[in-house]
Amino acid sequence: MIELDDMDRRILRLLIQDATQSASRLGRALGLSQPATWRRIKRLHDTGVIKGQRLDLDREKLGFGVAVFLGVKLATKGRVSLDDFERAISAIPEVQSVEHILGVYDYRLRVVARDISDFERVLRRRIMTLPGVGDVEANVLLSEERRPGPI
Repeated sequence: MIELDDMDRRILRLLIQDATQSASRLGRALGLSQPATWRRIKRLHDTGVIKGQRLDLDREKLGFGVAVFLGVKLATKGRVSLDDFERAISAIPEVQSVEHILGVYDYRLRVVARDISDFERVLRRRIMTLPGVGDVEANVLLSEERRPGPI
């Protein structure tokens, strides 16, 4: 674990809002020079606090109006390799995230689709046909609020 001071936290909060900001712009907002800001950002990258940058797409504008969280329980854990399941499920483009979890279900998936009938097609023809898939529970996402975390 790395020690973060107040300035590091302020930098992270600003980068969470817009990761494309330059060190010069961040420095002006924080009262730091561009080189000092750049060094701090580089240290946050080098130590792994900042793992990368993501492009946040508007799925609805791209035609994917439905997001569903699936709980998937494998039918026969001993006979199906977790690695094989993860590799197969990750190859389905509509599956946006795969999380191996502890609880009633073995995996939590985030699946996007154009509409409910498109989701049904993905579920029936792609997900349910994978070897080892047992119980599945679907929860349709109604709304989403982005929470940046405890910085």
